[in-house]
Amino acid sequence: MTEFPFATTVDVRYQDHDTLGHVNNAVYVTYMEEARVAYLREYAGLAMDDISMVVAHLDVDFRRTVEYADEVEVAVGVTDVGGSSFTMAYEVRDGETVAVEGESVQVTLDPETGESQPVPDEWRDSFEPVEG
Repeated sequence: MTEFPFATTVDVRYQDHDTLGHVNNAVYVTYMEEARVAYLREYAGLAMDDISMVVAHLDVDFRRTVEYADEVEVAVGVTDVGGSSFTMAYEVRDGETVAVEGESVQVTLDPETGESQPVPDEWRDSFEPVEG
């Protein structure tokens, strides 16, 4: 397991499971999204009203299934900050086991024009980079 600066717990709902009792593969993206928002709000201290960005790229690697869990832990951190984008890495953990690893690239947007804009200095200062 990688060391991440932030982790949050996400409830696994009954509806998250497929007919085999596994958490459905598409649901893990939602778990990562919940962790991303929590990281930006709780760890980086950014106000949700000030966050204007889109996910431009997403990678998900499935390591093992999660079955009948009440909750998972999602660890998250920023691995790279570019001119107008930043990359985040994720681990979805079921107990002490990594079930899913992921990475997303977010592009920051000007809220008025919808065009990409440089990552704000406030954001850069609040990110604690981790090894990707």
